[in-house]
Amino acid sequence: MITLTKEDGPADLAGVTHMSIGVSWDPTAGSSGGVMGVLRRKKGTDLDLIAIAMHNGDPVRLAGLDSLDPMGNGSLVHSGDNQTGHGDGDDETVTVEFARVPAHVTSIVFVAAAYKKGSSFQQARNISFKVYDATGGNSQQVADIWPSMLSSDNGCAVAKAIRATDGWKLEVINETGKIKQGDEQALMRFAASK
Repeated sequence: MITLTKEDGPADLAGVTHMSIGVSWDPTAGSSGGVMGVLRRKKGTDLDLIAIAMHNGDPVRLAGLDSLDPMGNGSLVHSGDNQTGHGDGDDETVTVEFARVPAHVTSIVFVAAAYKKGSSFQQARNISFKVYDATGGNSQQVADIWPSMLSSDNGCAVAKAIRATDGWKLEVINETGKIKQGDEQALMRFAASK
């Protein structure tokens, strides 16, 4: 089992064949009370978990939004878009099967964003990113990453899987930043900067 923290630096994923990262959040009414508060909480907000496969710092594939299997071989799979945050457990998940990731992919950056217009981190509460060792078909949580609730940013670089000469390593990033909503290029530039 691996245990991940930002302070520990990249963790060796030796023996980890499958890894999942999930994001969950609770819808909130913010400062709205009464009927407006009930409606806002019922509507929820749409956060997106996105995995961006990189080749030497350049984004080459994206899992998330409307792309569920960008490699076409099941090596990087997104669970689908949850547009409200309602429900128990992880609202969106990306699973990686390291042995099947094409050799020219040098890293994978996991980003959560209030990407679509009208969504925001401020309309979500208790945002949590969980990392699971899913080797052997059993998922065991190895990290729980919580972004700051004080941030007015709309993007968070959660973690980065890095191909090393002897396998893969995973680094916790947990850094927020601004991404222009609806702009895929801005999303990819944010990921490439991590």
